[in-house]
Amino acid sequence: MIPISTQELAQILSGTLHASADIIIDGECVIDSRKMNKGGIFFALQGESVTGLDFAADAFSKGAALVIGEKQVDGPCIVVEDVTKALGHLAAHVRSKLTNLIVIAITGSEGKTTTKDLLSWICAIDGETVSTFASYNNEIGLPLTLLSCTPSTKYCIVEMGARHVGDIAHLCQIADPRIGIVLKVGSAHLGEFGTIEAIAKTKAELIEYLPENGTAILGNYDPYTPAMTPTKGARVITFGQGHQEDVRASDVEIREGRAHFDLVTPIGRAAVGLRLVGGHQVSNALAAAAAATTLGISLDSIAGGLSTAEIQSKWRMQLHELPGLLLINDAYNANVDSTSAALRALALFAQERGGQSWAFLGKMLELGESSAQEHQRIGTLAQAMGIDHLVCVGAPEYTTGLTQDDEMRIHKCLGITEAAMFSDHFAPGDVVLVKASRAEKLEVLADLLEQSWMTKIGGDQ
Repeated sequence: MIPISTQELAQILSGTLHASADIIIDGECVIDSRKMNKGGIFFALQGESVTGLDFAADAFSKGAALVIGEKQVDGPCIVVEDVTKALGHLAAHVRSKLTNLIVIAITGSEGKTTTKDLLSWICAIDGETVSTFASYNNEIGLPLTLLSCTPSTKYCIVEMGARHVGDIAHLCQIADPRIGIVLKVGSAHLGEFGTIEAIAKTKAELIEYLPENGTAILGNYDPYTPAMTPTKGARVITFGQGHQEDVRASDVEIREGRAHFDLVTPIGRAAVGLRLVGGHQVSNALAAAAAATTLGISLDSIAGGLSTAEIQSKWRMQLHELPGLLLINDAYNANVDSTSAALRALALFAQERGGQSWAFLGKMLELGESSAQEHQRIGTLAQAMGIDHLVCVGAPEYTTGLTQDDEMRIHKCLGITEAAMFSDHFAPGDVVLVKASRAEKLEVLADLLEQSWMTKIGGDQ
């Protein structure tokens, strides 16, 4: 963070200072006292069952210079009405002072984190880059990301998530982005928004915010995103796999589950071979390439970055190459599109390796009234694709309308412990996918399957 005095902090946050007015703060801002570093600020957020104020003493013991809370504590502090709002106010202030900082914002129903990882990898070649940690994409995570920037930071890449109309507009007021990327409007969070149209309207808030000298980068993967229009005159760059797109992929091939293609941009054409798994990663790569092109990064750097980038965030199509078995851990999140893509990758890997395909699927949450229909749709797709084993983990909805046949065996499990027992039936050459919404915690199942297989292999040797 940029250096700032306690007196100025109190003024920015409209808070009451209980400390010396001339202390200069330039340390890290945290909301978890366990991650506190010397000289930083601890924002004592108010939770549903606990309050951050209970951990103020712990923060001070780890070197906190200041605590921001809604009540006075025993130590240097600023008392504010709302800690979350105070965090946003401070981030907006810091952003306004970093006049040379270029903020790139990414939104969409899927692919935000992977696109962020890819773009961060490319931008880091060109200058100091700060990006969203994990999926810090809300009114708490986005400010924390901005507060990690310093005067030497060239690029800040943030994700913008939303659960209500107006959420992204609020985040834009804090981050003041110059480049806005909309990947795709899909059914994620449909249960909260009610309609796809409401989701599209919310994603469009990013594009409507962009200034005249800004750039809107729009995917052509749904009917809503291409129709978004900047209201202040920002230019538009499109990406997709059609011939009319400004940035597109040509001659796409899938080899060993990974996409290879020619990247076509206004500045030229270059070959790209992704390390990320799944054909659906092409759209994320194109979005990153479009943003990097806008930033003036060379085509060689873009193509090279895309071809060498590794996933930085956990549980997103992570490949675990075990002796005789491939485990694909994609347990971070799930919706209809991402689950369909994961199943396609599973089928391709199993075909290449000659073993059986195992799809361990938990529930896809936040689909609203269409939940039952969408789960059924995925189950039908798995059968049509020739997946050998569909293991439904607490999600019998996938099996509606399906019948047992020789093409796909259907297994219903009440929970993770029961599902883990199927590892006894794995054989060398098999490929295993674990996929569900984050709240289902199927990363635990992935760990259990891996441990069981390694124990089995060890016992067989």
